[in-house]
Amino acid sequence: MQKDGDRAPLAGVRVLDFSIMVAGPYCARLLADVGAEVIKIEPPEGDDMRLRTPLREGHSTYFGQLNAGKRSLALDLKSADAIKLVHRMVAEADILVENFRPGVMDRLGLGYDALREINPRLIYCSISGYGQAGPAAERAAYAMIVHAESGFDTSLMRYAGDRERPAAGAIFVADILGGIFGYSAIQTAMVQRERTGKGQRVDVALMDCMLNLLVYELQEAQFPIRSPRPTYGPVRTRDGDILIAPVTPRNFAALCEVTGQDELANDPRFTTIPARGANWTAMMQVIEQWTERHTVAECIAALDRAGVPCAEYRTPGAALTDAHLHQRGVFGTVSDGAGEFVGVNAPWQMSGADTSIGSQVPGIGAQRDDVLSRILGLSPDAIAALAAAGTFGRTPA
Repeated sequence: MQKDGDRAPLAGVRVLDFSIMVAGPYCARLLADVGAEVIKIEPPEGDDMRLRTPLREGHSTYFGQLNAGKRSLALDLKSADAIKLVHRMVAEADILVENFRPGVMDRLGLGYDALREINPRLIYCSISGYGQAGPAAERAAYAMIVHAESGFDTSLMRYAGDRERPAAGAIFVADILGGIFGYSAIQTAMVQRERTGKGQRVDVALMDCMLNLLVYELQEAQFPIRSPRPTYGPVRTRDGDILIAPVTPRNFAALCEVTGQDELANDPRFTTIPARGANWTAMMQVIEQWTERHTVAECIAALDRAGVPCAEYRTPGAALTDAHLHQRGVFGTVSDGAGEFVGVNAPWQMSGADTSIGSQVPGIGAQRDDVLSRILGLSPDAIAALAAAGTFGRTPA
């Protein structure tokens, strides 16, 4: 399950992953992808995400995508013995990832201030909705909450142009951004630790992540513009919609040539970038006069040959059979208790490292004995005694 060798950049780095849901688990999985030993510490009944669809024979591929390549240790954190075990493991760890509401880990005796006394080199990454301090810190927050409050949803509504209320959604952008930014900050803290010998607290807020996504919108909020921003949407063809993005002067010139529409090149509404931006909808309506005479395939082929950025609208499932993505190695095969499924690798590749998704999803507490014996030196009898005391959860009568 664990990667090692020269092609595993974080081989020998140990991570305690207390996180649940999406952002924290994704952050920790990225660490596993590059060779860290990630120990997922979850409740005796397992992370709730194990119950989320898609399910096959009781195994969630949604959970698997976020937790492949990790080890699992199930602990009842209400047990004093479990907390003592965690304290001992912290002494042997490099990184801790958690995404509980601020204050929860402190109440368990697992807050940063307590754990850095045990291990001053510990890098402690907390991912939350609004950060670890401040008036909003303890508010309940999921990705969709932050999407609404950050202005992301209303920006999408404005760009859609034909809506009076924000659209519903179920793609949790903030969570994935939080995971990636958390991963990035941890790497930075590790480099700094090489110089100082000290760990530190990494505080990632989903709200901050979303505001970083709104690069243009936050500047426009300070300096409003009269002309609407160009929006990129569907253009009709004979048998479906495509998207065309003639962003640069070169793109626009190539588009005029491939469509044979001299009126585009000569119309004063479209001769400069500011003019095209101010009259974007009208320009796309002229382009649509050409696309409507051709099929999706014909349009894409002609535009690609001319170097005009374009795309057909596809379902996520279409990516699974895309020849380019397979040749690039975007996907990996992952196994759980119900068999194999396709997982998505980390969104970067490195010439000297294996960054692919782990091949196995851990069962609840499946690596308990290995983790406790190898890291803490516990004997089988000691582990059995802890089990009898309820450290790993009570066995149903």
